[in-house]
Amino acid sequence: MEEYSSFVDWDKMDVSAQSQDTKDITCTDFHELKQLARQGYWAKNHSLRAKMYHKLISNIPCRTVTPDANVYRDIVVKIVGKRSSSSLPLPEFVDNSLIPTYCLNAEGTGAVRKILLCVANQFPDISFCPALPSLTALLLHYSRDEAECFEQVCRILACNDPSKRLIDQTFLAFESSCMTFGDLVNKYCQAAHKLMVAVSEDVLEVYSDWQRWLFGELPMAYVARVFDVFLVEGYKVLYRVALALLKFFHKVRAGQPMESDSIQQNIRAFVRDIAKSVSPEKLLEKAFAIRLFSRKEIQLLQMANEKALQKKGITVKQKSCILMFQQNVHLAVHAENFKSEIVSVKEMRDIWSWIPERFALCQPLLLFTTLEHGCSLSRFYSHSEGHEPTLLLIKTTAKEVCGAYLSTDWSERRRGGNKLSFFGTGECFVFRLQPEVERYEWVIIKHPELASTESETANHAQPASSTLSSSSIPSEPSDRLSPFLAARHFNLPSKTASMFMAGSSECIIVGGGDGQALYLDADLNHGRTSHCNTFNNQPLCSESFQISILEVWGFRD
Repeated sequence: MEEYSSFVDWDKMDVSAQSQDTKDITCTDFHELKQLARQGYWAKNHSLRAKMYHKLISNIPCRTVTPDANVYRDIVVKIVGKRSSSSLPLPEFVDNSLIPTYCLNAEGTGAVRKILLCVANQFPDISFCPALPSLTALLLHYSRDEAECFEQVCRILACNDPSKRLIDQTFLAFESSCMTFGDLVNKYCQAAHKLMVAVSEDVLEVYSDWQRWLFGELPMAYVARVFDVFLVEGYKVLYRVALALLKFFHKVRAGQPMESDSIQQNIRAFVRDIAKSVSPEKLLEKAFAIRLFSRKEIQLLQMANEKALQKKGITVKQKSCILMFQQNVHLAVHAENFKSEIVSVKEMRDIWSWIPERFALCQPLLLFTTLEHGCSLSRFYSHSEGHEPTLLLIKTTAKEVCGAYLSTDWSERRRGGNKLSFFGTGECFVFRLQPEVERYEWVIIKHPELASTESETANHAQPASSTLSSSSIPSEPSDRLSPFLAARHFNLPSKTASMFMAGSSECIIVGGGDGQALYLDADLNHGRTSHCNTFNNQPLCSESFQISILEVWGFRD
C-alpha cells in the first residue's frame, strides 16, 4: 500500500473496509470484470484498486502519440517553474469547477493543479472538461507519482475508440450530455422530473449539474466505486448513477417544501451528505436496476442533441449563447406569442417538459386546426406533412383533452402503399390533460420484456402474424437520425403490439402508450380509444367521443 500513498492523507481515508486477503485479478473476460467491478472486488484493497486502474487504463485504445510519464517529467518544470503549486491557475477548460480534495494531503492538492496545467499544454483541443479535476484527484490517490497520474489521465483523454466514450472535452459534448440526461430523466425518473418541473424555473439548469453531482459533490468512497465500474463499462454508467441519485433525492425529499431558487443547492447538499441515507452498494444497486436503452441508442440520442445545438449555433461556452439557449428552452411557450383553443400556456409548458430536450429548444407553431381548416383528413395531412415532430391536441365535446407527441413525419404513411402500416419511434407518447394529467409512454419502451429485436426474434420466436409485424412496416431511410429504435425493429405478437403511428385515407391510429390507443375517423369529428387493463391505467378519454377541436402543432427553430 505504501507505494501508492504519497499523496494520501490516511486520517481522511476509510480503511475499516480494507482487506489484506484480496488476490490480484488476472482475468481479462469483459463480463467477469464487469461483475467484479459492480461487486466492488478491488474496492477492498487500496493497492489492488491502484493496480486495476493501471491495468484497465493501459488497455484503453489511444491515439498513436499519447503523452506519457516521461513527457510530464520533461515539461512540468518549464510549465510550473518556481511557482507554488497551491497558487497555480487552473486551465480555462475546467470552467472554475470544484477541485475535490477527497483524501489528498497538501502535496496531493497541489499536484492536481500541476497535472491539469500539463494536460492543458498537451491537449490544446480540449475546450471544456469540468469533470477532469475530479478524475485527476481521484487517480492521484492510486498513483505512485505525479507522472504516472498524468499518463493515466492522458490515456483517458486520448481514447480513440468511437464506441467507448469516456469524458466530455468540448462544451458541445458536455451540453448535449446534459440534454441527454434530461431526456433520460424524463423517461426513467418521471416522478422526480415532475417535481423538478414544479419547483424549478429552469429544469435544464438543474440537469446541467448532473456531472457535478458525480465529479464534485459525491464523497470519495462513492465516486471511487462509480469509477471502478466506469473504467470497465464506460460512459453509460455515469447516466445510471446520476439517475439513481435523482431517484433517491426524490424519495428522501418528496413532500418537503422546496424553493425554486434552492433546488440545485438542495440536490448538491443531498449528494454531499448521501452517506446519511444511502450506502455505495445501494446506490449502485439502484443504478443497475434501471433498464436503460442500449449504449448505441443513447449514443444516437446524444448525436441528435449535438445536432440540435449546432443548428442553434451553441458550440462553445459564451454568455450570449447560453442566454439564448436558456431563453429558447424556457420561454419557448410564451404567453405573448402562444394561443391555443385547447390548452393554456401553462398546460403547453407542461407538455414541453415531456418532449425530448432537443425540441424543447423550439417554439410551438400551429400547423392545423379544425376551427380554421375544417374537418378534413386530407387537409390534416397536407398541413402536417413536412414537419417532424408534431404535437396532436384534441378536445372532446365532453371537455376531455388528450393528445400525442408524434416523432415522425406523417408522409411516412405512404411508404406502405395502400396498406395501413405503422411507423414512429420510441419517443412517441400519448397523454391526457383533462380531467387529470397523465402521460402514457410507448409500451415497448416502458415494458421492453414484451418485445424482442429482429435478431432475437429470428432465433427464438415465430414471426408475428398480425398486421403490426415488422414485415408490414417499411424500413426507414438509413440516414434517419432516430434516437430510439423505430417501429420496424420490433416484431410483436398482436396482443401486445404497440406500433405508434398509422394513417390512411380512412383513419388515423395513434397509440400503444401503456396500452392506450387513439382512433380518429376520416371526418375528424369522431374518435374512439382502446385501453388495455394490463397496465392498470385510466383510459385516455371516453371509449367513444366527438371531437370539438383538433389542433396540430409543429416545432419552429
